[in-house]
Amino acid sequence: MLFVKRGRNSKMKKIKYVEPLDGFRLRLEYTDGVEGIVDVSHLAGRGVFAAWNDYEFFKIVRVGPNGDVRWDNDIDLCPDALYLKITGKSPEQLFPQLRNESIDA
Repeated sequence: MLFVKRGRNSKMKKIKYVEPLDGFRLRLEYTDGVEGIVDVSHLAGRGVFAAWNDYEFFKIVRVGPNGDVRWDNDIDLCPDALYLKITGKSPEQLFPQLRNESIDA
C-alpha cells in the first residue's frame, strides 16, 4: 500500500461545474478558475464505465460533494487527475512536496 502525506499547500482541486459533451468529453470548471475540456472516451465501455454504453447515463454526470465528477454513487473520477489532463501539469508541479518526500511502498 502506498501512502503520501499531503502538506498545507496540497489541497485537492475541486470542480464546481461539469457539462457532458459529445464523444465522451467533459467541460469542467474548477474553483480556482481553471477551465477546460477533457476527453474520457478511453474509459467508455471498460469496467465500471461499461455503464456509459447507455449514452444517456453518461449525460447525467454531476459534481459530487467533494468536488469530484460522478455518475450516481457508483462511478466517480478524481478531480486532481482531470486537472492534470486539462493543464498538462505533472503531479510534482501540482503538489511540489512530492519532489521532496520519500515514499515507502
